[in-house]
Amino acid sequence: MSKLDGLSMPNICLGTSPLGSMPDTYGYDVDEARAVATIRHALDCGLTFIDTSNEYGDGESERRIGSVLRELGAGGQGVVIASKADPARAQRILDGDRVRESFAESTARLGVDRLDVYYLHDPERFDFADMVKPGSSLDAIRELKAQGLVGLIGVAGGDVGEMRRYLDTGLMDVILNHNHFTLLDRSASPLITDCVSAGVAFVNAAPYASGILAKPLASSPRYGYRAPSPALVATVEWLHQTCGKFGVPLAALALQFSTRDPRIRSTVVGVSAPQRIDELVRNATLSIPPELWELVEDRLVAHTG
Repeated sequence: MSKLDGLSMPNICLGTSPLGSMPDTYGYDVDEARAVATIRHALDCGLTFIDTSNEYGDGESERRIGSVLRELGAGGQGVVIASKADPARAQRILDGDRVRESFAESTARLGVDRLDVYYLHDPERFDFADMVKPGSSLDAIRELKAQGLVGLIGVAGGDVGEMRRYLDTGLMDVILNHNHFTLLDRSASPLITDCVSAGVAFVNAAPYASGILAKPLASSPRYGYRAPSPALVATVEWLHQTCGKFGVPLAALALQFSTRDPRIRSTVVGVSAPQRIDELVRNATLSIPPELWELVEDRLVAHTG
């Protein structure tokens, strides 16, 4: 675990957007019973850092997590919860009032009084100047922290350049970026280094690149939530073949590419079923031969940013 401002941040975080049932994003549904069973099993396996959002499944992810936390009692004591401020449904506004409203909705669904980590979600959707002006969403999230209702504050999004703008404010505790530090894309690496230099925790989400590094290609997994290009499919085929020669699942290599990097405080991995938790635990602890890392680096380093 790493500590920032007194918060223990486990190096693996449970990503729960699939558990809100978002078929348009992932291509499949997850019913409530399966989602709840997944969360219970994760906690039983010691995965106590959970990431969610106000808008995942229109709040369904938070509701399902909340049902498990209530079973545990005392607001799920010992579980580290991160959530995100989002606009109201079908709206495009994330001002100070909406941040406070979003926080109230999330904590009510989760059944908690405070959040360990709270992000402004996908801030690239909004004008930066509007987000940071006096009385804005940034001021509102800082107020929540000052009131003791939030532990750490930050931004969570996919646009590396926009994440850097928020880092440069000097007001962030945590930066979460997804899909840009994987075996296939290392474009977030300079941002990660700068976060470390600034004393800001970097949380890396989607180490499987939205699925393509964790699922068989025959299942037509997505890359960055979209269909992959033929060239990228060929690279993933090579990765599968190379990992197979060493008896190592590609998912383990993809996960440990993130978890073994000392600059990364935590890695968010989306899960959709209890058996995926068992796979995650195995992949996190599997011993990977140095020779495999060398082969992969030699092949991929020239093709990633």
